Amino acid sequence: MLEKLKAIEERYEQLGDELLDPSLNYQRAGEINKERVDLEPLILKAREYRQSVKGYEEAKALIISENDGEMIALAKADVDDLGPKIESLEKEIRGMLVPKDPRDDRNVIFEIRAGAGGDEAALFAADLFRMYTRYVDGKRWKVELMSESTIGVGGFKEVIFEVKGKGAYSKLKYESGVHRVQRVPTTESQGRIHTSTATVTVLAEVDDVEVDIPETDITIEVYRSSGAGGQNVQKNSTAVRLYHKPTGMIVTCQDERSQLQNKLRALSILRARLYEIEEQKRRTELEADRRSQVGSGDRSEKIRTYNYPQNRVTDHRIGYSSYNLPAVMDGAIDQFIDELSTQDEADKLASSGMEDDE
Repeated sequence: MLEKLKAIEERYEQLGDELLDPSLNYQRAGEINKERVDLEPLILKAREYRQSVKGYEEAKALIISENDGEMIALAKADVDDLGPKIESLEKEIRGMLVPKDPRDDRNVIFEIRAGAGGDEAALFAADLFRMYTRYVDGKRWKVELMSESTIGVGGFKEVIFEVKGKGAYSKLKYESGVHRVQRVPTTESQGRIHTSTATVTVLAEVDDVEVDIPETDITIEVYRSSGAGGQNVQKNSTAVRLYHKPTGMIVTCQDERSQLQNKLRALSILRARLYEIEEQKRRTELEADRRSQVGSGDRSEKIRTYNYPQNRVTDHRIGYSSYNLPAVMDGAIDQFIDELSTQDEADKLASSGMEDDE
């Protein structure tokens, strides 16, 4: 960690010297200044850390060499104060040194699909949709429905929605995976517990320039949206179905009022899915030795179980449980996200070689 800090501080000073070059053009000056501003919080924290370590060592030396009882007491107080402060600063600095995911501040495309369990799985998918929308409301972010396929009893075969808010992906990316529910369905007359699943996919929204989709790679079909009847029935063919030939992926969107808006929405979903595929390949190559569940977006394993009879929600990736299931289903999932984020950070530190570096 100290070697990394030294290299970063040297870079910071180098950038400062470059800014003084009278021949520097305006564009390059802006780039240098931005890099320097980005490094400044870490530099300030590093200087505070070094100053605290220096004060701690001086206080310990004073305890050994000093004969004056009052001075020794003051030095011991400094040691007691600075020890925890140094530990806290080390933790903060390690966190700041962890490579940041460039997608963390982006909006999110959220996909929830019913899995095993028939109608009960669809009802669970609806419960998850409600849980996430409550969570998003608590963050003062915005939810926009993009596509839905419902069943008669109030569940979802599939629901796709967008979450707009700064840092949305940084929080919600850990939710990708198979979620499992264990409960007695309302239609179960003998009180037997059923197990059902729903799959959650969290995609970072990507820009047009990041994923180029040639028109020859897609087939576009339009059809009439299904509505609730009466005035809500669309009389024109506004719904859009995209077929991506290279991957075989199909994306449908029907909740916008115009064909163009639905097409743009569908392309946005397709673009995010294709980006996630490539990003997943890159992560697999670079982080093969890391835990597969935390931060990897691996959807092949059950990541969380919602056990209604025991009032328990357990995240299997970190072995963490909450015994307040109603609160969790009402959007109180920060406890899981914080634990997953901490574990993810620890794994990244370990893989970067900083964990045991003093």
